[in-house]
Amino acid sequence: MIFKKYLQIFEKKAIKIEKRLRLVISVFILTSLLVFSTFFYFDKAPIFIPVLLIASFLLAYFSLLEGIEKMAWFGLFFMPVALTIFFYTFYFLFPGRWLTRIPFIIIYGVSLYAVLLSANIFNVGVEKNLQLYRAAFSINFFYQAFLAFIIFNILFSFKGIFLINMVIVGGIGFLLALQLFWTIKLDKQIEKEVVNYALFLSILLGELAVLVSFIPLRGTIAALFLTASYYSLGGVIYNFIDQKLFKETIREYVFVWIFVLIITVLSISW
Repeated sequence: MIFKKYLQIFEKKAIKIEKRLRLVISVFILTSLLVFSTFFYFDKAPIFIPVLLIASFLLAYFSLLEGIEKMAWFGLFFMPVALTIFFYTFYFLFPGRWLTRIPFIIIYGVSLYAVLLSANIFNVGVEKNLQLYRAAFSINFFYQAFLAFIIFNILFSFKGIFLINMVIVGGIGFLLALQLFWTIKLDKQIEKEVVNYALFLSILLGELAVLVSFIPLRGTIAALFLTASYYSLGGVIYNFIDQKLFKETIREYVFVWIFVLIITVLSISW
């Protein structure tokens, strides 16, 4: 009860701030926190990951604030939180220099703002036939693919066994697909159909991860192939659920997957 009381006080004060300004404040604080965390070695990750997780969740709530119910707690918050955590982890694959730190932070700040802006559009319930919704969907899907590439790249940089790769790739694929398919109707409750399709996609990705684990590929190429697979499968299933699956749409996603498949095959070093 005490927590709820303080939360209501916080909401009343925060809601007086214009929403666009709240987004800028959240991005500035999280970007500053991420910059600060990059000055420490990765052995401090057990400290910074929980801090970044909590901070990204609270600041995403501060940015959106109104009308968050049930499934929206996952659908609206997953991308900002996941983007922050995995950007922090991904940074340590690069040399710790200002030459890499500055563009890295700029990309993170722009990405976070775009993701929060998309979440806000989903939250206010914009009609799907409006250009604003289509822009939010495109941005969200793009950063999902970007996030998938980061996660898969981190995973394959550890050169783990195929079972670990299968579980992690499948799990990440499920969460990404669940959030993506939720944006079709933006319902308060998640439909069984959405869960089933997300599970189907995650199983396919997990099987592809097993296959890739036995092929001599660089981690970046393996991550690119799995990302293209998620993007193509996710795009086709999304349009199928939304009853907008046309031949041109299928052709577009298949072309992307085949193009990346050719690059992957040519990159194999037996």
